[in-house]
Amino acid sequence: MPYVQRPTTMENRKEKSSRDNGPSYVKYIGLAFQMCTIIGLGTWAGLEVQKMSKMHFPLWLLLFCFVSIFISFYQLFRSLKEDQNEEGRNNKVE
Repeated sequence: MPYVQRPTTMENRKEKSSRDNGPSYVKYIGLAFQMCTIIGLGTWAGLEVQKMSKMHFPLWLLLFCFVSIFISFYQLFRSLKEDQNEEGRNNKVE
């Protein structure tokens, strides 16, 4: 039996997109976990480099911490901007 594709209506598109995305809070929990992981790994890496350098002032620790915070916020803003653009495209389709 050949496959016949049903015509898609706006209601079908909305239902499909809402089912695919899932609850919105799950996305933000994932972003928070990513931020904590990036900052934690950056701090750990800075601590390890600091131990190897044997400096008294924690220069490497501070540097790695601030760089990892910057990277995590950059990733957050980029993700939120993509979500905003996607939401705008979805509103135009309606």
